[in-house]
Amino acid sequence: SAGQAIAAIELARKIFPRLSFDLIYARPGQTEIAWRAELRQALSLAADHLSLYQLTIEQGTKFATLYARGEFALPDDEVSAALYDATAAAAASFGLRQYEISNYAKPGGESRHNLAYWRYQDYAGIGPGAHGRVSLAGQLWATQRHRAPEAWAELVEAKGSGATTEEVVSQADQAREALLMGLRLAEGIEAAAFERRTGMALGEALEADVLQAAVEEGYLKLSDTRLVATLEGRKRLDALLPVLVR
Repeated sequence: SAGQAIAAIELARKIFPRLSFDLIYARPGQTEIAWRAELRQALSLAADHLSLYQLTIEQGTKFATLYARGEFALPDDEVSAALYDATAAAAASFGLRQYEISNYAKPGGESRHNLAYWRYQDYAGIGPGAHGRVSLAGQLWATQRHRAPEAWAELVEAKGSGATTEEVVSQADQAREALLMGLRLAEGIEAAAFERRTGMALGEALEADVLQAAVEEGYLKLSDTRLVATLEGRKRLDALLPVLVR
């Protein structure tokens, strides 16, 4: 229950120097007034980090089936945008800066673990269902572990690993993944780091006409050293990225 969650957070604050928790908003029937009240309570409980996600419908779930049947409705785009803006403003008033689309932190409180994903660095996926990106012998490997815990455990016992997929990531896919992840960050993508990681200049991975239009519309900022999605651009990444990335 909500009460149990709050009690757990309060207990954790007494024990751990750092903690974070997640909330989902833009839920069926949720109003901006209701979300603001819920968010104020969450921010009063937060330490130096908070993850605030807009609800998305995942295909293949019961939730998606109910949604397709029209058994509930989500807030429309205008309401969702208002909720997003209200979220960032409220977090900022508590000293939590939006450093990624759905993540907020006080200076120095950013999630070092998740920054490895967004900056497209190496990470090992070990447990059931885990994905990884690991550099070996000059190549980047994509790994995936079996999703079912029992099957994963059997593979570990038999072969020493629960891996179901281990394949080299092509240069084009590396560039695409780095852009998809990096533009979620307020800091954007450093051109030199992108080229070191992918072996490709940043401009080579982008559609020039789309890039120019996005810069002119104020959705992207481009310099000699960095590509950054603006606040308005980050709101539109789902629509922008498929046409921006080659």
